[in-house]
Amino acid sequence: MKANTKADEDQSKIVYWHRELPPMEADLIAEHTVEANSSRVAGTIAHRDELWNRCYEELMANAESRLIQEVVRLGGHYAHVYDEAIDPKHDDAAGEAVQAGRRGV
Repeated sequence: MKANTKADEDQSKIVYWHRELPPMEADLIAEHTVEANSSRVAGTIAHRDELWNRCYEELMANAESRLIQEVVRLGGHYAHVYDEAIDPKHDDAAGEAVQAGRRGV
């Protein structure tokens, strides 16, 4: 028997992104907005794509963690992300950049 089957994944899944739909028995309770950020990185153009990808992956992981925290805090079972915005932010004084994101759930 496989340790990680599709049924096991579906039962433990909390966050559903965009076109993914939560289980049929899930009831919509309210809409919320959750914010998350990546860590700060050097704001140079050297290795720009690599830095962007690293920040994006970190931002998405932080967003999912924040969504799960909010589901637990609100006593729910699932979150369905239907909208998101990612904004790069620059701190010219420190020479750093960060990705900031908002998710509508």
